[in-house]
Amino acid sequence: MGLNIATTRLILSEGGAGEIIKAFGNFVIGGNYVVGIIIFLILIIINFIVIIKGSTRIAEVTARFTLDALPGKQMSIDADLNAGFIDEKEARERRSRLTRESEFFGAMDGASKFVKGDAIAALVITAINIIGGFAIGVAQRGMDVTQALSVYTILTIGDALVSQIPALLISVASGMVITRSASGEKLEDEVGSQFTMQAKPMALASGTLILMSVMPGFPMIPFLLLAGITGGIAYFRTQNAKHEADTVLRDELAAANTASRKQPEIPVEDLLRIDPVEVELGIGLISLVDEAQGGDVFKRITNIRRQIATELGMILPPVRVRDNLELEADEYVVKVRGNETARNRLYPGMLLAMNPGMADGEVSGVKVTEPVFGLPATWINTSERENAEIMGFTVVEAATVLATHLTEILRRNADKLLTRQDIKQLTEGLKKDYPALVDELTPEALPVGIIQKVLQNLLRESIPIRDLPLILEALLEYVKVTKNVDVLTEYVRHSLSETIRKLFQDQNGVIH
Repeated sequence: MGLNIATTRLILSEGGAGEIIKAFGNFVIGGNYVVGIIIFLILIIINFIVIIKGSTRIAEVTARFTLDALPGKQMSIDADLNAGFIDEKEARERRSRLTRESEFFGAMDGASKFVKGDAIAALVITAINIIGGFAIGVAQRGMDVTQALSVYTILTIGDALVSQIPALLISVASGMVITRSASGEKLEDEVGSQFTMQAKPMALASGTLILMSVMPGFPMIPFLLLAGITGGIAYFRTQNAKHEADTVLRDELAAANTASRKQPEIPVEDLLRIDPVEVELGIGLISLVDEAQGGDVFKRITNIRRQIATELGMILPPVRVRDNLELEADEYVVKVRGNETARNRLYPGMLLAMNPGMADGEVSGVKVTEPVFGLPATWINTSERENAEIMGFTVVEAATVLATHLTEILRRNADKLLTRQDIKQLTEGLKKDYPALVDELTPEALPVGIIQKVLQNLLRESIPIRDLPLILEALLEYVKVTKNVDVLTEYVRHSLSETIRKLFQDQNGVIH
């Protein structure tokens, strides 16, 4: 406002207002006062309607809510003090901080009115300058109407544009203070750190100041001085950033070397361990197990273990799934006890169409043999699914093919996966319901090795061992007569005759 008053005096008394205002009038608005008025009005709208109105509203609402919440916050401090959560010193600090907060927002509510008044005053002073300058130019200086309007309007608009820059900065600064006051950090610390955090904004500011210094009418020395300061900040910030990056890199390398030295050596025993069941996938099949990409193989494996437990009565060991870069991208391998048992290819994103014997027609795609049942099959595009199903083909996804293949492999190799530890776990589970039976299972009466071999013989024939109490009772009864595993297995088959009959009879109860 001091600038406005000083330049108003110069414009009205001398018909000039210095080189800066003249430069703005000629360079920014091109000597056209209509363009100048439009630009000035745009700046006023941005300043008054957008920034000042928004910050004023924020200040009013924040002050109102802060004052309304003040009694509740004070009661909360008193409650924490009475409950012993805080001591008297912390309670005083909280009350002092609460008082400063309420006073700050109340003061900013009033300060926003000063900023609003400043923008209004600039608009009024501009109108006074135009009208007063027009009157002085025509009545006192003998100018014609057009000359007076052109001279004084250009000077006034140049002055208004010059004064609007600090007014705009003050409005933005007040809006920043109001909106950032609740950030939890001191505003001066935040602004200071952000001012020197990045080198690029300071370099751009330095370049802009250098360009302004060579513009006609602008003082060169002050702008070059400011350009040197901002450029120096940018240079030193760039050097510091490089130094910090080098320091971080050295620290990371040192930490990596320390971690590698401290990393415990893997015991040789762990290298000898073999996973009971292992599925190795090519790189192109990773999406089948990645849940982020919609893969559900792990869930399917969980369901397979439950299904095998229900059908055969044994608890399968966990299945390890890992990638193998030595395989083809669309290839997978299933290993049992470290030995490769099956190998097949999948095509993620395509569907496998199998002919169950009733399909009518042919489908186009990649011709293969289905790995479980050996049926001729075709990998087709997803868009052909409906057509293939109408023709009578059974259509499944790639994950379903893998799960079905794995299920069949586990069924066929169930006897190889049954260990003495599994026998121990199964018999321990019978203690609650069959305590008398478990008490008889001593190594002298019935060795664990015999139980394991008999159960393996049954699983090899796909006979369920779910009725473990009946199997153990038969073994306890006949192990006194013979230790021959094959003979004992036959006695167990007699005990499981009803279960075996249901496995092989047709719908009419006939065994062919």
